[in-house]
Amino acid sequence: MATHLDLEEQEQLDQLKAFWKRYGTLLTWVLIVVLGAYAAWNGWGLYQRDQAEKSGAMFDQLDKAAQAGDVDQATRVFADMQARYPRTAFTEQGGLLAAKVQLEKGKPDAALASLAWVAANANEVEYQTIARLRAAGVLLDQKKYDEALKQLDSATSPEFAALVSDRRGDVLIAQNKPEEAKAAYAKAWQAMDATVGYRRLIDAKLTALGAAPVDTAASAGSVK
Repeated sequence: MATHLDLEEQEQLDQLKAFWKRYGTLLTWVLIVVLGAYAAWNGWGLYQRDQAEKSGAMFDQLDKAAQAGDVDQATRVFADMQARYPRTAFTEQGGLLAAKVQLEKGKPDAALASLAWVAANANEVEYQTIARLRAAGVLLDQKKYDEALKQLDSATSPEFAALVSDRRGDVLIAQNKPEEAKAAYAKAWQAMDATVGYRRLIDAKLTALGAAPVDTAASAGSVK
């Protein structure tokens, strides 16, 4: 019986050797790839956290410079963030904050450059749209109407559709295109939540153009 078991074990061992000889190299490479991918994933997570922490610290520096009105310092810090941590949310926010300070300190071209970077590099379409909306406002002040409209054409976040249409109406008014402006404002008014106070300003713009909007919900209620 013992001999039978020894022979059976030997047979199993021979089968295992044959299997390993045939598939061992392939299995080894598969294991290497799987473990390598796991290690890379963990490493990437650690890298991202490290990048976020460091860019967050730099954003604090930028925020302090902004509060102090130090436009040169804010610009330098944002430039460092662009170079070191271009893919973090803090750098995207930093671009918007830097642009705000630059515009307040009379440097619209620098503000446009900061906003252009955010529009081109932000991971989230919401940040891209905010940057383009603000850039359109700067370009409107500079009377660069066609460029402002191009910015709005590329501002595609659904969450900001009402504000994009409202800003488009402002540009069209500046271009002396009241009918097109009415359509843009009407679109903004319809898209804006009725509970948002800014909707009253859009209402006022439409009223000034002789196209006061009608609140269909309120009208329906009055009919009852």
